[in-house]
Amino acid sequence: LSSLQFLSYLGACDRLLKQGYEEGQVEEAMEMFQYSEKKAAEFLHLLAQFNDMGFQQNEIKEVLLLCGNQRERALEELVMK
Repeated sequence: LSSLQFLSYLGACDRLLKQGYEEGQVEEAMEMFQYSEKKAAEFLHLLAQFNDMGFQQNEIKEVLLLCGNQRERALEELVMK
């Protein structure tokens, strides 16, 4: 990452942390989505939502990646597991 990209990354992480997500999850999501704050935020939001529904975190991550953060498809996959 260039210094500009790194500063952008830090800013994105900071904004996501302020939304209440855990640091490790924020860093992981940013890496998974090539530092796209928008996609990382979608992922973290859905991860928290499905976690609250009682699904296992590792299954949620797998399904969200397979489904490209598409909520309805991911929910169907989780329910079928």
